[in-house]
Amino acid sequence: MLTPAALRLLLLLIAVTAASQFYRTSGGVIAPELMTDLRIGPEVLGLASSAFFLSLGVAQIPVGILFDRVGARRTVSGMTLIAVLGALLHAVADSGTMLVLSRALLGLGSAASFMSVVVLCSRWFPRDRLSLTLSWVFAASQIGIFLATTPMALGTAVIGWRWTFVATALATAVIAGVFFWLVRDDPPGRTPPPREPETLRQILLGIREVWRTPGLGRILAVHCFTYASMVTVLGLWAGPYLSDVHGLDAVARGNVLFAMAAAQLVGILFYGPLDRLFNTRKWIVIAGGSGTLLTLLLLALLPGLALVPAIVLMVMLCGITSYSLIVVAHGRSLFPDHLAGRGVTTVNIAQVVGSAFLPILTGFIVGAGPADALVRPESAYRLAFGAIAFFFALGLATYLTAKDVKPRQS
Repeated sequence: MLTPAALRLLLLLIAVTAASQFYRTSGGVIAPELMTDLRIGPEVLGLASSAFFLSLGVAQIPVGILFDRVGARRTVSGMTLIAVLGALLHAVADSGTMLVLSRALLGLGSAASFMSVVVLCSRWFPRDRLSLTLSWVFAASQIGIFLATTPMALGTAVIGWRWTFVATALATAVIAGVFFWLVRDDPPGRTPPPREPETLRQILLGIREVWRTPGLGRILAVHCFTYASMVTVLGLWAGPYLSDVHGLDAVARGNVLFAMAAAQLVGILFYGPLDRLFNTRKWIVIAGGSGTLLTLLLLALLPGLALVPAIVLMVMLCGITSYSLIVVAHGRSLFPDHLAGRGVTTVNIAQVVGSAFLPILTGFIVGAGPADALVRPESAYRLAFGAIAFFFALGLATYLTAKDVKPRQS
């Protein structure tokens, strides 16, 4: 039974992560319009998507230090205000350069959101229920992705994508204020971990301790490309692919992306209790990863794919590839409480590196293909899907050598 304080915490974690989810995927449904209005190509669009994750990734170590030193409440609410500035800049962007800069600010402003869920939930809830609790929050935060699909397309049709971003900036500012007002870093009755000032040497030693943690590299390898594989398709290329190859308009594209987001929500809820049920984390990730790889290979290797099978495969990809929360819980189990902030943000670095690398790579792949009136051929997208599959396979193969962690013993 959740206490009122725990319920408030979960609702606000959902709100702040939903905002991050919206911003990281909001370019997908309006990608063709962005390329037309700003006169940019797939390469710049891919760079803009990567800028979000690059700035998010660069901020992870400072964010981890802030989590451990001043707490998640202050860190998240303060950094979310940066996302407000990014959304406003996105609304007035008139060039590829401004688009890239706005996406970088949005990424920086979102840098503390997801890992604050891990840090706060690991303080407020029993450890053997961490994956389940994370699944509740991340599943509910899918509302942000839903808002970036059909509602985003409808908003663009009615008031334009610029005013839509103004509206989201205002909503994000409200979230930041309420988060600061109501969230607490520790549950009532629990002694907060020591947050004494650290010297630069102590900070660096803490970071070194995290990076020297046995088994960390194997978890980072799969985490680098798990979420990145899904979000590169959902948040970047699904929209242009459906437009160029199958001729769908913005609202129709939004409906498909909505279905993909719904599949991800179902997947998160499905994976959430599995590690506790089967008392394994590694083999759940291996099973899900095998499904991810198969789906990507089908998208890459099947020429002339009709609209319905293509939609089915992309929806399946989002549903199957929802086990990132299991990887995060696996990573969190490696670190003691006093290094929890730096530990989980280090794990998150791998995710954002992959999420920055794959859009840049696939942007050049799609952009290198022949274009007829700015329409890219199916072969260009199939090559992009194949590249995603290749790098994901490397990460999964490395993770095969990882040591399993039993949730009921961690």
